[in-house]
Amino acid sequence: MGLLCENIHDINTMTEYRVGEGDERPWGSYLVTGVGACEDGEGFCEKEIRVNPGKILSLQSHRLRRELWVVREGLLTVIVDGKRIELRPGQSVIVPLHAIHCMANLTDELCVVFEKQMGICREEDIERYVDAYGRAASVSCDPRVSGSVRLYNEILAEIEEIGKVSA
Repeated sequence: MGLLCENIHDINTMTEYRVGEGDERPWGSYLVTGVGACEDGEGFCEKEIRVNPGKILSLQSHRLRRELWVVREGLLTVIVDGKRIELRPGQSVIVPLHAIHCMANLTDELCVVFEKQMGICREEDIERYVDAYGRAASVSCDPRVSGSVRLYNEILAEIEEIGKVSA
């Protein structure tokens, strides 16, 4: 039997997000399209994430939530625990609890991603390890982190090289 999930209006204990809220970030933007709770009490938040051409999000993990990403438009490059994955429209990846992850757009076209967060959904649950835009990051000796940091830096170098070619 699947979990019954429904949209509800007051789920302050599970998510800080509200439908219709969004934000512009250095890498693109997000818009909250759904929030709710499942019958087991687990919260969820759904977002449309728009990753601009030649941009990368921070390398991060979450202690309180896992995520599902489904590409709607474009080509998405993903890191999940030291593995690099390329996703096309209709393809998806699950980001487990505590996984070291990020998404990037190495193309010259917008990439649109559906994200579903499951668990306790709050911005404060982001632990950053590397950030291309100078936001504070944690230092870790965990081999999962170091392998993912290496991939992040490789992707960042590719983005910089693409920028030089198209300039």
